[in-house]
Amino acid sequence: MIQGQQIVCISSTNWYGHYTKSTVQLLERLAASNQVLFIEYPHTWKDIIMTLLNRQSGPQVKRMLGIRSRLSTLTTASATTVYNLVTPPGIPVYFLKSEKLFDWLFRYNAFIYRKSVLKAIKKLGFQHPLVITAFNPFYGGAMLGKLGEKTHIYYCYDAVESWFYGKRIFETERRFIRRVNGVITSSDQLYTEKSPLNAACHVVKNGVDFQLFVPHARREISTGSRKKVGYIGSLDHRFDIELIIYVVKNAPELDFGFTGALLNFRIKEQLEAYQNVQFFPPVASDKVPELLAGYDVGIIPYLKNEANKNIYPLKINEYLAVGVPIVMTDFAELPEFRDIVSTASSEIEFLAKLKQEILSDSLAKVKERINFAGNNSWEARADEFSNILEKFI
Repeated sequence: MIQGQQIVCISSTNWYGHYTKSTVQLLERLAASNQVLFIEYPHTWKDIIMTLLNRQSGPQVKRMLGIRSRLSTLTTASATTVYNLVTPPGIPVYFLKSEKLFDWLFRYNAFIYRKSVLKAIKKLGFQHPLVITAFNPFYGGAMLGKLGEKTHIYYCYDAVESWFYGKRIFETERRFIRRVNGVITSSDQLYTEKSPLNAACHVVKNGVDFQLFVPHARREISTGSRKKVGYIGSLDHRFDIELIIYVVKNAPELDFGFTGALLNFRIKEQLEAYQNVQFFPPVASDKVPELLAGYDVGIIPYLKNEANKNIYPLKINEYLAVGVPIVMTDFAELPEFRDIVSTASSEIEFLAKLKQEILSDSLAKVKERINFAGNNSWEARADEFSNILEKFI
């Protein structure tokens, strides 16, 4: 395991938020024996304007503008300390069709970003840090070799898509993967796709904050007449709307609850008319275990497509950690869950397995699920991640 290292993370997310982030979970544990600088997602002037107009939950505007210190120290949920950097706002560029204009403006953004990062590194006294680019190949590529790093690793936890970044994202990521010292993916499918581009490729799958979830584990099987089917997570383009409409319509005796950020408004528009469906806003991370424990069964209704086949869903171990049975679509190859999670390849099969999981549930199965999730803790995953990083140092 690595110790005494100075780690810089070029992230594609913010540290805080309404959903679990694998990057955050790993880094807060690595921070127990290393110094960690986490760079927040680089926001733009558009984000500032939209935030001030209250049209989106936005970035930390005062820190972006330098009114408050851009560099701060935070205490993590694991009681470790992490340095947190907010960079100055950039110019919105990903929507641009002209590659020439995009390249010119992005170089400006990268210059502002690099200047801010180097200033923070100097202030912290970091010398030759270990750099981890977490699913941000644009800024990772722009910073490669520019931060005095001893090694540069790409942490790839999802499949890149063009809906936001444009088609340029595919070649940008391929080029970046070829240039970095190594790659760590979060699923076997991602490993299969990325390893031909970089021989130093490894897999560290997602985990669960077991110590947070297990105190809320189910202690009895619900005897109520109406059973609760729950989903927690982003309600976005990955969600199979037609499948859930079929299930909801054909199981009026079940109550369905969907909790999370509504990013695809069609989901609510097409489902809210059913009396056995409710939508709830995102909840804080520490409230998730208690919420999940109230379900009789959890669902992961993802579409089966090229993007989703790369997913190792975070929520799968979270459901299991509180003893909740799971029914999911066959969106990805996840053989390790074959004997403990029900997988369906059609609407009819999904509904049948949903009812079967409810009818066959038992305290023995609850215990089996909890024990399974216990082997997939973030502590265990962080150890794996750390051991791989050590090879590159």
